Amino acid sequence: MSHFAKIENNTVTTVIVAEQDYIDTLEGTWVKTSYNTRGGVHYGEDGQPDNGVALRANYACIGFTYDEINDVFYSPKPYPSWTISAPTWTWTAPVAPPSDASEKLYLWNETNKTWNSTI
Repeated sequence: MSHFAKIENNTVTTVIVAEQDYIDTLEGTWVKTSYNTRGGVHYGEDGQPDNGVALRANYACIGFTYDEINDVFYSPKPYPSWTISAPTWTWTAPVAPPSDASEKLYLWNETNKTWNSTI
Protein backbone atom coordinates (compact mmCIF):
# COMPACT_ATOMS: atom_id res chain seq x y z
CA MET A 1 0.00 0.00 0.00
CA SER A 2 1.09 3.55 -0.72
CA HIS A 3 -0.14 7.07 -0.06
CA PHE A 4 -1.63 9.03 -2.95
CA ALA A 5 -2.76 12.65 -3.25
CA LYS A 6 -5.57 13.81 -5.51
CA ILE A 7 -4.62 17.02 -7.28
CA GLU A 8 -7.14 19.61 -8.47
CA ASN A 9 -5.85 22.93 -9.83
CA ASN A 10 -2.40 22.18 -8.37
CA THR A 11 -3.90 21.78 -4.87
CA VAL A 12 -4.07 18.57 -2.83
CA THR A 13 -7.75 17.85 -2.12
CA THR A 14 -7.58 14.27 -0.82
CA VAL A 15 -4.92 11.90 0.52
CA ILE A 16 -5.57 8.14 0.69
CA VAL A 17 -3.75 4.87 1.23
CA ALA A 18 -4.32 2.43 -1.63
CA GLU A 19 -2.78 0.02 -4.10
CA GLN A 20 -1.65 1.39 -7.47
CA ASP A 21 -4.17 -0.89 -9.22
CA TYR A 22 -7.02 0.86 -7.37
CA ILE A 23 -5.62 4.34 -8.09
CA ASP A 24 -5.53 3.45 -11.78
CA THR A 25 -9.34 3.01 -11.71
CA LEU A 26 -10.00 6.48 -10.27
CA GLU A 27 -10.76 9.63 -12.19
CA GLY A 28 -8.65 12.73 -11.80
CA THR A 29 -4.98 13.23 -11.17
CA TRP A 30 -3.42 11.13 -8.40
CA VAL A 31 0.23 11.50 -7.36
CA LYS A 32 2.15 9.19 -5.04
CA THR A 33 3.46 10.74 -1.82
CA SER A 34 5.70 9.43 0.95
CA TYR A 35 4.62 9.60 4.57
CA ASN A 36 8.31 9.42 5.50
CA THR A 37 9.41 12.50 3.55
CA ARG A 38 9.70 15.97 5.12
CA GLY A 39 11.81 18.91 4.03
CA GLY A 40 13.48 16.97 1.25
CA VAL A 41 14.67 14.25 3.64
CA HIS A 42 13.48 10.65 3.99
CA TYR A 43 13.02 9.43 7.58
CA GLY A 44 12.99 5.86 8.87
CA GLU A 45 10.51 4.31 11.30
CA ASP A 46 12.65 5.59 14.19
CA GLY A 47 12.13 9.19 13.03
CA GLN A 48 15.76 9.62 12.01
CA PRO A 49 17.05 10.42 8.50
CA ASP A 50 17.86 7.12 6.80
CA ASN A 51 19.30 8.17 3.42
CA GLY A 52 16.19 6.81 1.67
CA VAL A 53 14.73 8.50 -1.38
CA ALA A 54 12.83 11.67 -0.42
CA LEU A 55 9.76 11.44 -2.65
CA ARG A 56 8.47 14.82 -3.83
CA ALA A 57 10.16 16.81 -1.01
CA ASN A 58 7.25 16.66 1.48
CA TYR A 59 4.37 14.40 2.39
CA ALA A 60 1.23 15.75 0.73
CA CYS A 61 -1.49 17.12 3.01
CA ILE A 62 -4.85 18.59 2.08
CA GLY A 63 -4.33 22.20 1.04
CA PHE A 64 -0.72 21.69 -0.05
CA THR A 65 0.42 22.77 -3.50
CA TYR A 66 1.66 20.25 -6.03
CA ASP A 67 4.30 21.87 -8.24
CA GLU A 68 4.24 19.71 -11.35
CA ILE A 69 7.31 21.34 -12.90
CA ASN A 70 9.51 20.55 -9.88
CA ASP A 71 7.49 17.43 -8.94
CA VAL A 72 7.18 18.47 -5.28
CA PHE A 73 4.55 19.13 -2.61
CA TYR A 74 4.74 22.12 -0.27
CA SER A 75 2.57 23.68 2.41
CA PRO A 76 0.53 26.89 2.05
CA LYS A 77 2.53 30.11 2.37
CA PRO A 78 2.36 31.14 6.04
CA TYR A 79 3.12 34.87 5.55
CA PRO A 80 3.41 37.15 2.50
CA SER A 81 7.07 37.97 3.20
CA TRP A 82 8.25 34.33 3.38
CA THR A 83 9.86 32.54 0.43
CA ILE A 84 9.98 28.90 -0.59
CA SER A 85 13.38 27.31 -0.97
CA ALA A 86 14.64 24.19 -2.68
CA PRO A 87 15.70 21.48 -2.00
CA THR A 88 13.60 21.37 1.18
CA TRP A 89 10.54 23.07 -0.32
CA THR A 90 9.80 24.70 3.02
CA TRP A 91 9.01 28.35 3.74
CA THR A 92 11.70 30.66 5.11
CA ALA A 93 11.26 33.97 6.91
CA PRO A 94 13.17 36.99 5.56
CA VAL A 95 14.94 37.18 8.96
CA ALA A 96 16.54 34.15 10.61
CA PRO A 97 15.07 33.06 13.95
CA PRO A 98 17.02 34.20 17.05
CA SER A 99 19.96 32.01 18.06
CA ASP A 100 18.13 30.89 21.23
CA ALA A 101 15.02 29.75 19.34
CA SER A 102 15.65 26.17 20.46
CA GLU A 103 15.29 27.31 24.08
CA LYS A 104 12.54 29.94 23.79
CA LEU A 105 9.36 30.18 21.77
CA TYR A 106 9.19 32.94 19.18
CA LEU A 107 6.35 33.95 16.90
CA TRP A 108 6.72 35.72 13.58
CA ASN A 109 5.43 39.32 13.45
CA GLU A 110 4.58 39.97 9.81
CA THR A 111 3.92 43.68 10.33
CA ASN A 112 7.40 44.37 11.71
CA LYS A 113 9.14 41.45 9.97
CA THR A 114 10.63 40.33 13.29
CA TRP A 115 10.56 37.38 15.67
CA ASN A 116 8.81 38.19 18.97
CA SER A 117 9.46 36.22 22.14
CA THR A 118 6.33 34.78 23.73
CA ILE A 119 7.80 35.13 27.22
